[in-house]
Amino acid sequence: MLSEPRSGRLAAWGNSLLAGLVSPDEAVLAIVGDDAVHRVEGLPGEEGPVGLTLALGRLRALGVAGWRVALPAPGHPLGLSGPPEFNARALEVEEAVVGYGAPFGLVPEVYEAGPDGAERPEDTHVEVVWHCLPVREAPPADVPSLGEAERELAEALREATVVLTRLDVAASGPVAEAALDAYRARAEAGREVLAPGYPPRAVRVLELAQRVGLLISLAYSPAYGTGGAHGGAVSASEMAARAEALRPVERVARRAQVAAFNAWVEERERDRG
Repeated sequence: MLSEPRSGRLAAWGNSLLAGLVSPDEAVLAIVGDDAVHRVEGLPGEEGPVGLTLALGRLRALGVAGWRVALPAPGHPLGLSGPPEFNARALEVEEAVVGYGAPFGLVPEVYEAGPDGAERPEDTHVEVVWHCLPVREAPPADVPSLGEAERELAEALREATVVLTRLDVAASGPVAEAALDAYRARAEAGREVLAPGYPPRAVRVLELAQRVGLLISLAYSPAYGTGGAHGGAVSASEMAARAEALRPVERVARRAQVAAFNAWVEERERDRG
């Protein structure tokens, strides 16, 4: 959870585009990010994949008035509303976007190519195909309000710190330092956490969710060891203990991410009464 899911970027910038706050080119550039290209397959009226700009415009014409995010995990259909076929595909990749106002959803499929053992992102060519599928128009599963998410996250951050201390997880070592340096670099670069049009509280909640996600990602790393200033090897039993202890915290962080990305649509629902 050190970076936004692709579904989050599509929903955030897709919503900003729908609000007229960014141009189609700006939205697509932000959604694609470091990937090479994004296409949409299964769009009504199209026989093959089409570009993201055309797809977003077509879906708007078909009635999509907003985009929500789903970040499901096994046993937790977070943000999904059905039908089973869409849910199964979203669960397989653990993310999707769900249209608001028209029954369409998008699930990404990622294709990567590059030299064996490539360690730098720039050495890997990434293409994404979004599969357009029918969705059920119903409230998304288990998505909290921004207020609920913020309260849950504050408690989760405290719990994560206590858990990592109890498990004697060292907050140093090369893996931890590299992750923290990357996080600081992104923050210092002034990256836009969400797209124009989102309320400040949503930005705050997403940033906090990413901080919790950073702790979780570090704790799950085998190189992020226990004991001593430099970390060390982690046994299978120790990793299992970490996973068990942090699973509830991870669930809270995912719920908060979805609440933040979905805040644009939720505000419009409230405005309409």
